This record gives sequence, C-alpha cells and structure tokens, in this order.
Amino acid sequence: MEQKKFDLNSIIGFALIFGILVWIMYQNQPDPKVVAAEKAQKELAIKQAKAKELEAKTVAKATIAVAATGDSTQLAQLQKTLGNFAYSATLPSATAGFTTIENELVKLKIANKGGFIVEATLKKFEKFKKGSGQLVELIKDNNANLNVQLLTSDNRTLNSKDLYFEPTLTKVGADQVLSMKLKAGANEFLEYKYILKPNDYMIGFDIRSQGLNKVLNTAKPLDLEWNLKTFRNEKSVSYENRYTEIYFEHKEGKVDYAGLGQSEESDLEKATFVAFKQHFFSTILLSKTPFETAKVKSDNLVKDDKIDTTFTKQFKANIPLAFENGELDHKMSWYFGPTDYKTLSHYDKNLEKIISLGWGIFGWINKIIFIPLFGFLSTYIAYGIAIIIFTIIIKLAMSPITFKSFLSQAKMKVLRPEITELGEKFKKDPMKKQQETMKLYNKAGVNPMAGCIPALIQLPFMYASFQFFPSAFELRQKSFLWADDLSSFDEIIRLPFYIPFYGNHISLFPVLASIAIFFYMKMTSGDQQMAAPQQEGMPDMAKMMKIMIYVSPIMMLFFFNSYGAGLSLYNFISNLITIGIMIVIKRYFIDSDKIHAQIQENKLKEPKKQGKFQKKLQEVMEQAEAQKAQQKKK
Repeated sequence: MEQKKFDLNSIIGFALIFGILVWIMYQNQPDPKVVAAEKAQKELAIKQAKAKELEAKTVAKATIAVAATGDSTQLAQLQKTLGNFAYSATLPSATAGFTTIENELVKLKIANKGGFIVEATLKKFEKFKKGSGQLVELIKDNNANLNVQLLTSDNRTLNSKDLYFEPTLTKVGADQVLSMKLKAGANEFLEYKYILKPNDYMIGFDIRSQGLNKVLNTAKPLDLEWNLKTFRNEKSVSYENRYTEIYFEHKEGKVDYAGLGQSEESDLEKATFVAFKQHFFSTILLSKTPFETAKVKSDNLVKDDKIDTTFTKQFKANIPLAFENGELDHKMSWYFGPTDYKTLSHYDKNLEKIISLGWGIFGWINKIIFIPLFGFLSTYIAYGIAIIIFTIIIKLAMSPITFKSFLSQAKMKVLRPEITELGEKFKKDPMKKQQETMKLYNKAGVNPMAGCIPALIQLPFMYASFQFFPSAFELRQKSFLWADDLSSFDEIIRLPFYIPFYGNHISLFPVLASIAIFFYMKMTSGDQQMAAPQQEGMPDMAKMMKIMIYVSPIMMLFFFNSYGAGLSLYNFISNLITIGIMIVIKRYFIDSDKIHAQIQENKLKEPKKQGKFQKKLQEVMEQAEAQKAQQKKK
C-alpha cells in the first residue's frame, strides 16, 4: 500500500508563494504623505461644496423673497449674482413648488427649483419583497439631480439646479406635456419639456433655449450633469449590487459598460444612450442625435454589506450640449422602468443589450433558446414549475450527447487492462508506450477524445444558464415551495453570525443542488478513473477526482447561497435528471460484454484511416522518437 508522505518541495513552494504575497502587500501600502495629501484635498473639496451650497441657499431665499414682495433692492442684489436670470426671481413660480405627472406605470414629481425630476415611482412594483407595501422609487430624497452649467456672456457660471423654473402643464391628445422654463426675460428662456404618454415607461425629454444667444456664452458647449445614487430595491444588497452598473451605446451601436470596480470611469464618443442600470430596474437617458462626447463614472457604495444597506452605487454622467445657431435644441428621452428583456426590446433601441446575457455563443444560446423557451413556458404555468419543465427539455435535448460521453467512457474502461499492459511493457520508453496506445485506439475504433467533446458541447449551455437566471426579471418576487422570491436567495434559517464568503443565512436549494452534485460526481468519478489510465509525467487524475468529489459540492454551496433560488433550482433539477439519465443508460443501453466483443472484432478488421489530427500527432511522436534515438547515439 502506498504510504502518504509530506512533499517537502510543495511545502517550500507554498511558503515561497505566501512570502511573495506578503511582500507584494507590503510594497503596495500607500505612502503616508500621499494619503495625507489626498485627505487634505478631499476636505478642501467638501468645504468648497458646502460654500457653494450655502451660496445657493442664500440666492434661493432671496429669490423667494423677491417673488413674494417684489423688493427692488433684493432684485438688484440678485442681478449682481444671476445677471439676466434674476428675472426668474420676479415670477410667482420662484417657490419650492412641484408638479406631478403620472400614467398607469410611473409617477413623476418635478420641482420648480432646478426643473428636474425629484421623485420617480414605479406603480406596479414593490421593493424588497411582495406585499411590502413600499413601491419602487428610483428617485427620491435628493438621491438624484440634473444640472446644466450655464456660462453667461458676462463671465458668470450659474447652475440650473439652483434656479427656479416656471411650470406649464398641458395635454396634447392623451399625452401630458410639462414645460419647465428658466427665464432670463419675457421671451428668453431655457426649457425642459417632459412628455408622458399613457401606459409607457419612456418619457420624452427636450432641452432647448430661446433668445439666449446673447445671454449665454455660445462659444463652447454647456455641460449637462446627471447624478444618481441608486437605492437598494432587493432582498440582498450584495447580490443586487453585483448587477448594478453603467451601460452605454456609443461608436455606431456598440453597447458597453463601465465596469464593476470600486471606481470606474469611461469616455464616450457618439453616445446614443447612457443607462444607470440596477439589477432589476434602470434609469436611462437617450438622445435622438448622438452626443459627440460624454464621460461617465461609477463609485461602489457597498463596502460592507452588513452596514451599507441603503444604496448600491453612485453614478455620474457629464454630457456637453452643443449650440446650434446660438441656441440649444436637444431631443431626448428618459426611461424609468424594469430591466426586463421583453420590455426593453420593445423600444427597438438596443436597450435590451444592457442585460448581461453573456458574450458570443453564450449570449446566442440565451437569446435564441433560453429566453423564447422559458417565456413560452412561463406564460402558461407557474414559474417554479416552468423552471423544472425548462430544465427537463434542455437535459433531454442534451441526452444524445450525454449518451455518447458515457459510451466513450465505457469503451475506454474495457480497454484499460490492455492499456495498463502496454504501460508495463514500455514503462521505460514513454514515447513508445504512447505510440502503441494510439495504435490500439485506432485498431479498436475508439477515440479517446470522444468523452471530452460531448462535455465541452454542454459547457456553453451551463454557462448560459449562469447568465440567464440572474437576469430573468420574470422571476422577481415569484414564489415556489418555500422560496418566496425566485430571483433572490431562499432562506430557511437565519444565522446569528456571518460566515465568510457564505453569509448569515442558509438557503435550501443550494444545499439540495450540492447534494445532487456530490452523488453525480460519485457515480461518474469511478468510470472516469477506470477510463483514463495514469500517464507518466501527468497529474494523478484519480486523486484529483477524489478531491473534487468533495470540493465541488462545497464550492456550489458557498457560491450559490446568496444567488437567486431560480438558478439553484435549475442546477438541482439538472443534476437529478443527469443522474437519472446515467442510471438508464448504464442499465439499458451499455453492455460491457458487447462493447468488449465489438472492440475485439474491430481489432481484426483493417485499421481505420487516421484523421488529420491523429496523423499529425503520430508524425510528431515519430519525430520525437527519432530525435531521442540520435541523442542516445551521441
């Protein structure tokens, strides 16, 4: 019996790797002087921001006072600060008022101060869990602002968010049209126009100016600044945050994203939309005419998911608005709604591409197979049952490939005694052993790669499922058995403590999926070990498989504990079906004696013509053998 021994080289290797990591961490520690300088810079920026805020409040109070009393002295003071835009202080609308527009799907509240949306509520969706009574609010409590930085011809820099707009609400047919005008005179103004159609998440949004060519400095574009601090809407803040990011379409239809790091920035060219995407809801700004340039930034606000539970990301976009003939005229749209593939694709503006379905073949599998099939099933049956039937259909479609894989393993298992014999016969000549083994495969009509190829074919479908289920909006707050939300984790026990990389709860579907994986690997590992003889100079696959039998289920358990229950349910059912298919194939379709007889019969026949790959491999091996022989002569 082989005795277990400590591998001194491995221990030294691990010690060296650990030492290198410690050294790298030490070398990458920030310079105290740099940290102090950054801290001072941040403090200065905070002070400057507070000063600007105080100035804006002072101007706002004076504006309201002028509007209420018509005090000419205060108006003169405002003109020194605001120039022509002090005219807005003379209007009755220079108050902290609001205008509300709504349809069947969304409710928007627009403030006189700044003229932008201060509340955006989705009327059909609740946050956290079904029955919470709290509607999803994408904008509220000053988590967002929209500002145009106004550069005046007399060298002032004003911010539209600090000034008062005059609202006018009208109806054009069934559409509600809200005009918000920041006036510099009776007929000179900057206008935001909001157009809300019935039963639509898309809101028309135009920015235009009239008569401001002498009031504003039109030599360079005005900066449109759009900020949003995204509220948490789902049960797990860390899971939601994982799928919250900035997407954009630029450079002739290319849809890309800024990234998921702690802080990410991107410069855009010819941008047609910028999407502040949350896991299941999005706020998107679209432009009919592409923006020449734009800059977006994302900052992660979840440093510790036990503490940071209100917000997920801070998004910022800076978009220069160009003048045309001395005036602004930009036709845009806002989207406030679900990050749902069907809903977004309805607008035919590539918005559905902000949903991560995987690149290349993985995305095509989701778009062509998974989305249509699951959409059809979920139309007629409950979502949990739809996942089960969906999984059965996918696994049955894959069953011929599974059959070929198991048949190949069975053939290799039958040949193992002869391969072992060759190994003993040529154990001092590995190259000769490899050549004879290849000849045996060719005579027996067995392809050693036949068992790997079917498995590789199934991998894209497995990866596609990892993209599909977390992105499936349909699963949000849909219950099945003990899971009250298939888009979030199915907690059955709340733990009084946190386990690193696991969390403070136990989800049942990942536990069941892990058990199914364990038995699946237990059933297959024996055949794989028998089918794949140990190759000299290669890792011992038998030992590796024994380790993976226990490691894989544990990895599954930790990885999926905070994932959506729908994905865990899919994996559980998928492994159960695979186990069932294996049992049926082994019991009714694979007969080792018949396979052995067939292999022996194949050996008596004339060997099959080698394929290009086998022929090339044989040539390489013969060349290596010839070189080895020459070296021995020397």
